[in-house]
Amino acid sequence: MGKREVEIRAVEPVGSYAVRLVFSDGHDTGLYSWDYLYHLGTNQDRLWREYLERLAQAGARREPDGVASEPIARQSGASASWKKL
Repeated sequence: MGKREVEIRAVEPVGSYAVRLVFSDGHDTGLYSWDYLYHLGTNQDRLWREYLERLAQAGARREPDGVASEPIARQSGASASWKKL
C-alpha cells in the first residue's frame, strides 16, 4: 500500500534456480524461482486485477498519503509498467 512508484533496482542470481530482487523502497528479502517468475508473467493480467480488487476491498490504495488517486482504467494498465522493466 502506498507504493505506486517502487522499482526493481537489482536482480541478483541465486545459483541457477532463482533470483533475489532489490526494490527501490529498500526491501530485498525473498527468492523468486524461475517457475514463479514465469507464473507471474503468464498470469499478469489476472493477478494484477485481483491485486487491485483486494486493495479496494481493504480500503487501501497504491498512492502514498497525500497523493491523488489515478483513475481505475489507468491503474489496470500494469502491462505497460511491467514491460518498462
